[in-house]
Amino acid sequence: MTSDTNTAALLALGRERLLPVYKQRELILARGEGARLWDSEGRDYVDFGAGIAVCSLGHCNSELNAALIEQAGKLWHTSNVFYSEPPLRLAQELVAASRFATRAFLCNSGAEANEAAIKLVRKWASDRGRGPERRTIITFHGSFHGRTLATVTATAQPKYQQGYEPLPGGFRYVHFNDIHALETAMASGDVAAVMLEPVQGESGVIPAAPGYLQAVRALCDQHDALLVLDEIQAGMGRTGSLFAHWQDAVTPDIVTLAKALGGGFPIGALLAGPKVADAMQFGAHGTTFGGNPLAAAVARVALRKLASDEIVANVQRQSHALRAGLAAINTDLGLFAEVRGRGLMLGAVLTPEHAGKAAAILDHAAANGVLLLQAGPDVLRLVPALNISDAEVADGLVRLRGALGAFVRS
Repeated sequence: MTSDTNTAALLALGRERLLPVYKQRELILARGEGARLWDSEGRDYVDFGAGIAVCSLGHCNSELNAALIEQAGKLWHTSNVFYSEPPLRLAQELVAASRFATRAFLCNSGAEANEAAIKLVRKWASDRGRGPERRTIITFHGSFHGRTLATVTATAQPKYQQGYEPLPGGFRYVHFNDIHALETAMASGDVAAVMLEPVQGESGVIPAAPGYLQAVRALCDQHDALLVLDEIQAGMGRTGSLFAHWQDAVTPDIVTLAKALGGGFPIGALLAGPKVADAMQFGAHGTTFGGNPLAAAVARVALRKLASDEIVANVQRQSHALRAGLAAINTDLGLFAEVRGRGLMLGAVLTPEHAGKAAAILDHAAANGVLLLQAGPDVLRLVPALNISDAEVADGLVRLRGALGAFVRS
């Protein structure tokens, strides 16, 4: 069977056997190295998407591979009925790195981490004598917190919620970066927590405005509410510091992590500060696979590398390079109204003339050998590996220029 025939057969298999909840590009990715991928036809791509900000250290990172292989020869799974060393070490290292937490809960994904955060908020409020009517969690229009029934309700975007009613109660939505709207929403005295992303990812890569998180923290303190930060996409070095909220000079009560933490191996984590760390006791929550030795061993290495000065410096340098490259392309093609974001979490906002055409641009990009993402219909999202090299960025920008030129001519 030729590679062409094999590719066609695999694509047909996907269309026939997978639940059709995704719209994948018509190619089969076969292998990766660093910030490059190859498909089953042998074509290569510069990867500016990193598995939706997951492959934080690129594809097939040698140190992550070594950690996985070493642990795979020792122990894969015990359940949380028993201790094993890797998750214990990872929990300690996450707590130490966080500068605020005293305990960690390890799970398998970002949605699970946020689900745990929602439950922890409600349990904390319950322990303080608050009835269900006083356990409201405020989230923000444009947010994205996951696809479970609770997290999709926390996600204040109707397009993710339609058809799944009745949705759980206990959530209230306000506009992001509007402190007066939040102040009004908290005035009723029934709010147990405010949950937000320091940089909203799915709605268009929108950072919190300067001083906004500090004002949110002050309101939480005023109303005896918890501050929950979803750093699943923005955290672990993505925005230029290990934790995104460090740039906002606030101390949260809960932080959720996933994506980059495992460098591509599935893992999530909840970090709890002293105010809430003891609210959940034996039997209050659990997970069969969460914090398994394989995931924890890989995440320990990823965490150490993501916290390094080398990664911080590279994120800053490549962020400047991508912004400069996008600006140069825009000078010639006039596609972008602005480029926003932090670090290597960037959104190129299409002009009104090209609004709604992000998906079409992604098709041109793939055809020209560069993979990127969209954040809604109007924004191109660039979230490459945090250790992406100068050469990979330069090559990716050349390919992106070609793709955008082809789009303009189409």
